[in-house]
Amino acid sequence: MARVGFALGSNLGERLSHLQAARSALLELAAPATTHLQASIYQTEPLLCPPGSPPFYNTVVELDFEGQPLDLLRLTQDLEKTLGRATSPVRNAPRVIDIDLLYFGDQSICHTALVLPHPRLHLRRFVLQPLAEIRSQLILPGHFLSVQELLQALISDEPPLIQVTGCW
Repeated sequence: MARVGFALGSNLGERLSHLQAARSALLELAAPATTHLQASIYQTEPLLCPPGSPPFYNTVVELDFEGQPLDLLRLTQDLEKTLGRATSPVRNAPRVIDIDLLYFGDQSICHTALVLPHPRLHLRRFVLQPLAEIRSQLILPGHFLSVQELLQALISDEPPLIQVTGCW
């Protein structure tokens, strides 16, 4: 069993409802009788998205998972489709839901389909800030700084995140 972190994002339609549905579905995948952690939801400006893309709602969820990382990747990709994510030829196109695996316990994975920890996690305020809420002292495989220290050291053009209140 491993503690697994997920970044959730939505910038189309009922963003809050999409995040809530994704969180509920992920909890169905969690190992029985375990706890989960969930960060606040933040409104964030689109990063590296096509011009005119609407703002995102982003959060991070952590839970226990019994199984293999590639199996979990397939499950989350199926979940995205079930929740209405359409494939697009445009990179970073607006989307109903995005579920990214951030880490899988203390494993380092370099596979054609999956790299963990997420290779850009430490560069993204919209991931680091909510992750720091729930796991500030976590040191990811291959890193020497805690999540909180990574956030403090981050140099980013991202505008400040706006916390969305009363969401969970």
